[in-house]
Amino acid sequence: MPPRIAMPSSRTPLRTLRRSAAVSTVVATALAAGLLSATTANSAPADAVRIHDIQGDTRISPLAGQQVSDVFGIVTGVRTYGSRGFWIQDTKPDANPATSEGVFVYTGSAPTVKTGDAVRVSGLVGEYIPGGTKSGNQSVTQISKPTVTVESSDNALPTPAFIRPWSVPYAYAPDGDPADGGSINGLKLRPYQYALDYYESLEGMNVAIGSSRVVGPSTKYGEVWVTVKPWENANRRGGTVYGSYTSQNGGRLKVEQLAPLAEQPFPKANVGDRLTGRTEGPLDFDQFGGYNLVARTLGEVTDNGLTPEKTRKQRRKELAVATYNVENLSAADSQEKFDALAGAVVENLASPDILTLEEIQDNSGPKNDGTVAADETLKRFTDAIEAAGGPAYDWRSIDPENNKDGGQPGGNIRSVFLFNPARVSFTDRPGGDATTATGVVRERGKAALTHSPGRVDPTDEAWDNSRKPLAGEFTFRGRKVFLIANHFGSKGGDQALPAHIQPPNRKSEVKRLEQAKAVNGLVKDILTVQKKADVIVLGDINDFEFSETTKALTDGGVLYPAVKSLPRSERYSYVFQGNSQVLDQILTSPSIRRFQYDSVHINAEFSQQNSDHDPQVLRFRP
Repeated sequence: MPPRIAMPSSRTPLRTLRRSAAVSTVVATALAAGLLSATTANSAPADAVRIHDIQGDTRISPLAGQQVSDVFGIVTGVRTYGSRGFWIQDTKPDANPATSEGVFVYTGSAPTVKTGDAVRVSGLVGEYIPGGTKSGNQSVTQISKPTVTVESSDNALPTPAFIRPWSVPYAYAPDGDPADGGSINGLKLRPYQYALDYYESLEGMNVAIGSSRVVGPSTKYGEVWVTVKPWENANRRGGTVYGSYTSQNGGRLKVEQLAPLAEQPFPKANVGDRLTGRTEGPLDFDQFGGYNLVARTLGEVTDNGLTPEKTRKQRRKELAVATYNVENLSAADSQEKFDALAGAVVENLASPDILTLEEIQDNSGPKNDGTVAADETLKRFTDAIEAAGGPAYDWRSIDPENNKDGGQPGGNIRSVFLFNPARVSFTDRPGGDATTATGVVRERGKAALTHSPGRVDPTDEAWDNSRKPLAGEFTFRGRKVFLIANHFGSKGGDQALPAHIQPPNRKSEVKRLEQAKAVNGLVKDILTVQKKADVIVLGDINDFEFSETTKALTDGGVLYPAVKSLPRSERYSYVFQGNSQVLDQILTSPSIRRFQYDSVHINAEFSQQNSDHDPQVLRFRP
């Protein structure tokens, strides 16, 4: 008799999930741990249940909450870390392309089965939501608390479903059911019509891709994003551009490996490289990006030779203004980080005349000790720039109130002006502090700030637990230029593109919209006093050039998003889950008619990064 193996589960069943017209409403009200199953299990007919019966033709199993017995399958992958368990696949598929033939068996401890084992599994059918119900993620159908019988070993694996460019539909997802809160959970899968439905129809199955272009660099977590649609919104450096809320780029697919990183290091890859040969393994879903090919067999990375860009040096009569998110730089960081960032300012950004920095932390960094001053951080950075051959930058900033500006607790991030005093002068107007708003007055017929540097409406609730914009006056060749440096609220809390609510909820936009209105108001005040004033709004806007945030910033025609001067395929400063997208922006007032804009790609496309953002540079003649 073959061995019978009991697989205990550490996950506690939470509640019954029953199929109905409001099935996703039930999902949404489950506890945040994310496992949906039965507290008292019912049994499905033992001799009739196959994997495609468990998966069904929607995202939620019709047998969720029921006990099943002797479900047959071949083991196609074993995971001994993280969510421990294994995948099985039926060797006799049904005729319905919407029903997957694979399923994950959650064991909670390291499984003792091996790839190629033919097994029968008895256990509890449930839906596990990676990240919990508050994440808005889709769920993974699984069998938990299993008892496993191994019938034979060393069996041939099921032929993989090959994911090809033409097999993934162009349309990304159906609109959710309004009667079901906008969820797609209860909708019948249409794998020939929608990309998310296609991937869901393969959930848990053995799949494969051929040679594919890397569109998101490898990370320390052992993952890389590729595209199976090489023509889909491609840019000249190899990425895939996210240019609207309806161009989600369904060809993107995350690839991990089944082997633990301690046993098999993951290869390093940059955007534009190729993952060559066949990559094969089970198709999973996780909270960090959605559908995920967990590779038993991983292709080889072929280097495409991508190199960091360099912008040109500004001419004598040109003012060069740049913005750069330096990702939590503090005096507690290594000299190596300071030198790398400083080298980029000099070599890649050509030492701009004014550089606004985001995410400068206080002197003690993430140590939550009440420190708010950042003079040591800024001195180390400016010294490093000078040592790299750059100018002796001066700086202006305003220290925040302790732990009132968001970001890493204790870090007290803020925006900062660096400027080259050999080329630009700063107009100091005292009185600006963490809680005092700067305003606009008329001075000799022209606009002036009441405080320079000063903050924009720092006590407005739009800036609660968020970075306050920094405004300042500069003079270049006798011409006054106003700069407003920004770091708007993050996208934290937004639902991911493959969420079960379609279109996904982008709740973080609400705060950024109010922040944009506040900044737009100050720009309007300046232009009301001085119609042809040169005003530049720049920084980590944390939103796209087509977003409502950007529309609010430009309201009344007072600003123009300079990134729109670039071809659509070159508009990006950040790469997230394989999508090259705009987060960092420079916007100009109408008086700045002629300019050159450059998104300088030095970080976001590379596995080795000094920051996760690419800096932006604008050159013009005031």
